[in-house]
Amino acid sequence: MLNKKVEDILNVQVEKEGYSSNLYLAMASWAETNGYEGISNWLHAQAEEEREHMLKIIAYINERGGKAIIPAFDKPPTDYDGVKPMFEQVLEHEQYVSALINEIVAVCEQEKDYTTHNWIQWFVTEQIEEEASANNILDKLNMLGDGPLYLFDRDIMNMRGEVE
Repeated sequence: MLNKKVEDILNVQVEKEGYSSNLYLAMASWAETNGYEGISNWLHAQAEEEREHMLKIIAYINERGGKAIIPAFDKPPTDYDGVKPMFEQVLEHEQYVSALINEIVAVCEQEKDYTTHNWIQWFVTEQIEEEASANNILDKLNMLGDGPLYLFDRDIMNMRGEVE
């Protein structure tokens, strides 16, 4: 049976992962309407990945005897100041999600829920990869400076999951 405090914090994470999916979907829409097809495709893939994370947490809560709560999601921003500032927001958001995952780890330790502690490690590793991916993209954007983004937009899908 899932510990109640662990169930509660996992249900909070369900909302955070769903919001993350919607955030990246909003960014993808912005990129698409601004002519950045490659960036839009990358963000669509990220949105789907976040949705899968949400579904994974929902399944875990229910499998362990808890009750997953499907929340409403806040509306994400719909306009961005450019590609680089948008990816700076991606990195900030991934760092925020990492902190949330770390809080789940802490609650698992406090509640001596070693089963969930073990299970959540997948998300810990995933967040390391997400932050590294966002940093990698920002490194490339910094190298471009104010240069044209055509090649970056064309090649961004090759950077998915790439860690340097």
